Amino acid sequence: MRGDQGLLRARDVSSMRRAVWDQFHAFLRTREASIVIVAVVLVIYFEVTNSNFLTNANLQTLSQTIAAWTIIACGETMLLICGEIDLSVGQVFALAPFIMYFAHDAGIPLVLALLLALAASGVIGLINGTITVRLGVPSFVTTLGMFYLINGLTLTISHGSPVETPGSPEFAAVMGAEGYAEIAWAIAIVIVMHIVLRHTRWGLHTVATGGNLLGASEAGINTNRIKTGNFVLTSVLGGFTGILEAFRIGSTDPLAGGSNIMFLAVAAAVIGGTALAGGAGTIVGGFVGAIVLGVLRDGFTLEGINAFTFDLIIGAGILVTMLSNIHLGRLRQLGGRS
Repeated sequence: MRGDQGLLRARDVSSMRRAVWDQFHAFLRTREASIVIVAVVLVIYFEVTNSNFLTNANLQTLSQTIAAWTIIACGETMLLICGEIDLSVGQVFALAPFIMYFAHDAGIPLVLALLLALAASGVIGLINGTITVRLGVPSFVTTLGMFYLINGLTLTISHGSPVETPGSPEFAAVMGAEGYAEIAWAIAIVIVMHIVLRHTRWGLHTVATGGNLLGASEAGINTNRIKTGNFVLTSVLGGFTGILEAFRIGSTDPLAGGSNIMFLAVAAAVIGGTALAGGAGTIVGGFVGAIVLGVLRDGFTLEGINAFTFDLIIGAGILVTMLSNIHLGRLRQLGGRS
């Protein structure tokens, strides 16, 4: 009897090991696998080299940095998947808080002023989408022009000066000023957008549009509506991110956002596995990509890296991450063929 029980235990352990290995092997085949591994390695490295890295104060700072890139990356991921890009979202980030401020200053309740700012952000996305899909102007050109147009508008209405963010401390705390509030918003948006991309018709049509535009059109998908809708989504998320940042900081700066936050969001999406050519990508990958960028920036800051070489190191880190992502992607393809 004891021999039989020992044999059964050995079989159970073997089955468990096989199941764990199968799950790990399945994980390695996912698009997010390589960037998750990079993120874990970076966190371990910076914690070993600097004991302040995983302290509560630093994690709050890191989460606030990551949150803004993550939210915008959700929109850019959807656009990149369907074969487009939005260069103007960083300026929508700067404009939306001013619209909220002036609307509230005119007597509109703060919540309605916030919704008005988001609606205005959506209109900008609608204009971008309409020019791109109806007039056939490349999205790079359309949104580059919109970038400068919105920048000029923001500087004009603000007279180039920052303003204090309106609202009570309690409302500001919920909207990003309190500890991990902003990253909580980001995670909630990631969950919603992941469901939209992976489990809804809109997400399926977005992937189909970017993967084969002609084939998607012939299959009855309204590709113009898909692209325009994702332009609107990206602008609304950009505006919402700017509003969260305004509440977190306590003031609204007309020079906030811009190309820097836009390119970091796009970089997060791309190193997270989203294809620049369209047709493939994940929201979770964009989130992990933002974590990698945030960890790199925060970790090197704690290491005391010279400011003149900071961008050089970040750029090298992005390239290394991209190369590892491509290499593991090829391994996944080879594994799938075997």
